[in-house]
Amino acid sequence: MPDLVITNAKVLLRTECLPGTMVVQGEEIVEVQPGHSYSTSAQDWQGDYLIPGLVELHTDNLEKHMEPRPGVRWPARSALLIHDAQIASSGITTVLDALFIGDLRTGSVRAEGLATALDAIAAASAGGLLRAEHLLHLRCELSCANMMEIAAPLLSHAKVRLVSVMDHTPGQRQWTRIDKFRQYMQGSEQWTDAHLQSEVDRIKALQSQNAQRNRRDIVQAARAIGLPLASHDDTNEEHVAQAQADGMKISEFPTSEVAARAAHARGLATVVGAPNLVRGRSHSGNASALDLARERLVDCMSSDYVPHSLLHSAFLLHARAGWSLHDAIAAVSHTPARLVGLADRGEIAPQQRADFVRVRVLDDVAVALETWRAGQRIA
Repeated sequence: MPDLVITNAKVLLRTECLPGTMVVQGEEIVEVQPGHSYSTSAQDWQGDYLIPGLVELHTDNLEKHMEPRPGVRWPARSALLIHDAQIASSGITTVLDALFIGDLRTGSVRAEGLATALDAIAAASAGGLLRAEHLLHLRCELSCANMMEIAAPLLSHAKVRLVSVMDHTPGQRQWTRIDKFRQYMQGSEQWTDAHLQSEVDRIKALQSQNAQRNRRDIVQAARAIGLPLASHDDTNEEHVAQAQADGMKISEFPTSEVAARAAHARGLATVVGAPNLVRGRSHSGNASALDLARERLVDCMSSDYVPHSLLHSAFLLHARAGWSLHDAIAAVSHTPARLVGLADRGEIAPQQRADFVRVRVLDDVAVALETWRAGQRIA
């Protein structure tokens, strides 16, 4: 007897939307078929969508809960459980928590919270307290003098699935516009022009001293053990060419159409911010995700700092960018899973892990009514 039969659902397969039935045995999908099941034990989903569990490659949501207000530190284990519940209720069944390796600001939650975040993930995982599966994305800030010292021991961590290289020096990449850098960095404080200039000068000096060496070392170390690499905030063709030369497979949050086109031309997959698509613009004044999607320069989406935006963005790709719904859902499930070597999830198909979501759409907002991982309901 199957453990679970779901029927009367719009099943999002990799190449079509099929009105039909899915059968789960244990942790695995064993059958997908068109039509209605008349089994008395079948769950009737009343025409709601049945989609794969979402796969998130890059989220800062954990650190947001570790510092719920500027200067306020929240206990890491409590923050993780809040983050995890939010992830699961957003339809995300696999999440790569993006942890900063090095930070340009001393005393920040990113600079001080790495060890406690890792401890929280390990303890909650061992205790069976997490709903989603939590893996790790190491975000390496190239300008920090001790970046490699921190990163090297973590590269062999069993949960690490992705390494990205970042350079948040003002005046380039994400912070091409200094006014946006100022707005983001000052928080609730008001920076004088003199203080702003001193910060810009300080960070540029750090970049000059450390970035080239750190990039070389982290790329060599990650490639030596076969970890996928991503380049962060590519802005121009030169950035993308450097990423390709370094063996990177992902261009994460390209800031311009020029960079996104160059990435596709050179065989790099692009990851674009879902909040950008939902809001209709970038908070940093960079390229519009919707414009990139309409030009088919997007491979997958990331929720970045708003977990629910991942599901929301997939249905917006269909409604506003003209994508087929099955391709839009693949951009938040199948494609990100395959980019980091996860072949057992991200698709509604036999022999895939039973990670799936029941979705209903209200106006243009998709709502995760139920989230299941490995055949068990988690939200």
